[in-house]
Amino acid sequence: MTIKVLGPGCMNCKTLERRTLEVLSEINLTAEVQKVEDLDSIVGYGIMRTPGLVIDEKVVWQGGVPTKERIKELIGSVAQKGVAS
Repeated sequence: MTIKVLGPGCMNCKTLERRTLEVLSEINLTAEVQKVEDLDSIVGYGIMRTPGLVIDEKVVWQGGVPTKERIKELIGSVAQKGVAS
């Protein structure tokens, strides 16, 4: 699983990255987490507001910082789809 945090480096982007790493640790899941700060790359995902969260190249969140519980749900829903494929 690859998770990307999209954003220019603002406090919300840093918070989303930190929460995502905490969630991965809490649920004992290994994933590659990348921070994407390049504006052209961010726009390429079609998001209009940062921060954004991309899991396995699918935008699952944009604009604002989700709770850790919501991040768990987002990761879980993508992981389940991957198992079902």
